Amino acid sequence: MKQIGSSIDGATARTAPVFDPATGMQTAEVVLATGKDVDHAVDIAAEAFGSWRDTSLTARSRILFAFRELADRHRDDLARSITAEHGKVLDDARGEVARGIEVVEFACGIPHLLKGEFSEDVSTGVDASSIRQPLGVVAGITPFNFPVMVPMWMYPVAIACGNTFALKPSERDPSPSELVAELWRDAGLPDGVFSVVHGDAVAVDALLDHPKVAAVSFVGSTPIARHVFERGHASGKRVQALGGAKNHAVVLPDADLDSTADALIAAGFGSAGERCMAISAVVVVGDADPLVDAVAERARSLVTGPGTDPSSDMGPLITRVHRDRVAGYVDAAESDGADIVVDGRGLSIDGAEEGFFFGPTLVDRVGAEMSVYQDEIFGPVLSVLRVDSLDEAIALVNANPYGNGTAIFTADGFAARRFRRDVSVGMVGINVAIPVPMAYYSFGGWKQSLFGDAHIHGMEGVRFNTRLKSITTRWPERGDSSHGGATGPGRIDLHFPSGDNR
Repeated sequence: MKQIGSSIDGATARTAPVFDPATGMQTAEVVLATGKDVDHAVDIAAEAFGSWRDTSLTARSRILFAFRELADRHRDDLARSITAEHGKVLDDARGEVARGIEVVEFACGIPHLLKGEFSEDVSTGVDASSIRQPLGVVAGITPFNFPVMVPMWMYPVAIACGNTFALKPSERDPSPSELVAELWRDAGLPDGVFSVVHGDAVAVDALLDHPKVAAVSFVGSTPIARHVFERGHASGKRVQALGGAKNHAVVLPDADLDSTADALIAAGFGSAGERCMAISAVVVVGDADPLVDAVAERARSLVTGPGTDPSSDMGPLITRVHRDRVAGYVDAAESDGADIVVDGRGLSIDGAEEGFFFGPTLVDRVGAEMSVYQDEIFGPVLSVLRVDSLDEAIALVNANPYGNGTAIFTADGFAARRFRRDVSVGMVGINVAIPVPMAYYSFGGWKQSLFGDAHIHGMEGVRFNTRLKSITTRWPERGDSSHGGATGPGRIDLHFPSGDNR
């Protein structure tokens, strides 16, 4: 059994098991960082910051381009690493890697992205300019569900901006981050600029408290996002903490039935529902029966099995405990009077009986008071709520405490425009079920789906990873005494400078 990571505390270090979710078997153990380990990693990153900050933009972008080429060349290796420890099917894992590489490609343009501003003669003989400078050591704390893509939302931009980066990935699937570190080394990134610290809550709190960590990026559940935001801010850090979601798809009567059903299947059951942008609540305006029948027919045709099996549409959940938790929500919905149209409980796969499998589940006639609707389930459970109007649908979405992503399916441009304008959600899809922005836009929700002001990657990512410095410059001719507030022999003007007196 392989060991992942190490500790400066040696034999006293704690470890955690790493499982193959498709078999239920332990395949490795990961060494969990102590406070001393975090101190050591941050100290190395802080030492590396000075020279990396002084590295030219051209040299930084060359290393980013080299890393991009290596990541592209090793797409399948990264995907297989994801599938082995997360469980998602290989095609889904390849898609994750591809979306992550898009952020690397965005960051390769850092010489353009970091261009400042300049204004000549803002006053007589005075020029004004602004520049963006790196922060120092930036930490990233990332979830299990996208062990390659979500870290890639963070570190390419942070490193391109001149920061050094310490990544604390999920201890449930740590191997992809190890492979990424190797690719950075092979790309020529100097030692200490990128490091991986494996661990649990001990490592998280150590990073949040460390005085040399200038900023923290986090993606995970809302309770932990709130903790990260509050504790990080208390220690003076810049924090962006992306939390959980309860994403709605509103379906109007004029929506195309087949394309909408296809989109809902992909959005609800892709990656076994273990993604913060998954659609988990379908809000149908009017008669829902035809759509429920169409989604149910497609859900029953999906093949659940090991992610390495090319015939599998959907892999297992991450742990046995999580699988049982998801089943508990379906149990509760049934007790509350909802209709279990397609039931994924109790699924057993031949040859993988101990795997953490849960089949596609469709629950109809769900009430807004039911826990299956109220909570983020993070599994392949699609709930259908029935309403009478678009007004009622928008009110339902806006009443939800989360505001990550939402979608509307309709052929009515006026209704779509109204929905886009009035819905209190950070990312909106119009006939697009999973509206994840491209890398050159920024990702982030509203309400309890985001703590902090900055969304991730895109230009908001550049702004989060830099500090703005404004500069006002005057270069007087030699012997010119008119500057500096002089108004005549022996007199000094103490008035605050303005456009009129400069």
